[in-house]
Amino acid sequence: MSEQTEKAGNATESQGGSKGVVLKGIQAGILGLKAGMTQIYNKDGDAVPVTVIDLQPTVVTQVKNEARDGYVAVQVGFSPKKPQRTTKADKGHFKKSGAPGFYTVREYRVDSVDGIQEGALLLPDFVKEGDLVDVTAESKGKGFQGGMKRHNFSGGFKTHGASVCHRSLGSIGNRADPGRTFKNKKMAGHMGHEQVTIMNLRVISVDRENNLMLVKGSIPGPKNGVVSVRKAVKDNG
Repeated sequence: MSEQTEKAGNATESQGGSKGVVLKGIQAGILGLKAGMTQIYNKDGDAVPVTVIDLQPTVVTQVKNEARDGYVAVQVGFSPKKPQRTTKADKGHFKKSGAPGFYTVREYRVDSVDGIQEGALLLPDFVKEGDLVDVTAESKGKGFQGGMKRHNFSGGFKTHGASVCHRSLGSIGNRADPGRTFKNKKMAGHMGHEQVTIMNLRVISVDRENNLMLVKGSIPGPKNGVVSVRKAVKDNG
């Protein structure tokens, strides 16, 4: 982590954006890695389960404006690639960011791009302790699973005479009419490995010295999975 931080910092200084920028807007956010879960104690002595998000360097790779692109947004890169693992097209696109390429690229809509330049690092100052955030990540893949695990079906009878059908799906359609299974029928199939968003998670603390964010509760995905933290869209506070 320290090596990536140093590389990103050097790239930012070369672009004159070492100060860092804070995205503004309801869809502002930042990228990080799910480092795992732990617990802390609040002032009342209660144990609070928290997920630790490692806020590794997130670099601005492209600034989009209304005149040229039709909307205002900031494209960011996370986890830089080695030059030998990057295509020529990516090297040209990410040239201003100071890195040959990134494994993860995201885009955040913002209210304004004034003062934001390619190569600048994002800061987590768009949220503070006590705010609500929405965390988006890719859930763990479960492979091919049956109806009971995938859709929480109750299964068949577990009595005498129910032979080898305890976890079977059961009926999946009518008889000769219509003579087919309707689309979107809940059946066995691929489970997990999809984008999941957990809304309204409370920010417990933001450690700027170690670039860590603690949020109350669990978030999707495995350890070291990339997560996107945004301001809560349903935060009425």
